[in-house]
Amino acid sequence: MAKQPSTLEAGAMGQCCPSVLAAPLDANEATELADGFSALSDPVRLRVLSILAASPEGEVCVCEFVEPLGKSQPTISHHMKILSEAGLVQGDRRGKWVWYSLNRDRLAQLRTSLEG
Repeated sequence: MAKQPSTLEAGAMGQCCPSVLAAPLDANEATELADGFSALSDPVRLRVLSILAASPEGEVCVCEFVEPLGKSQPTISHHMKILSEAGLVQGDRRGKWVWYSLNRDRLAQLRTSLEG
């Protein structure tokens, strides 16, 4: 369901992604990183990631975001789509509901890209 990052995947040398502080990025690398950071630039989406990270089961049903976020189901679905397209979450459809979990590898890639 989630679009996985393509440019930033582990390369032959075992590095997961380029550092924005180590060398100039090419256009594709910059686009991949910008997509991830853009998805993180909204308070609702940051709260979604926080709820997912705190879940003892490691996943949360999309229906369980409505009350704590105080947003409608369509609004939450919009935010989940953005997070999913950025590769930050992945969804698993079970019946009419989707259960989401964090893509910790993608979050680590973004964090690593800021290290020098």
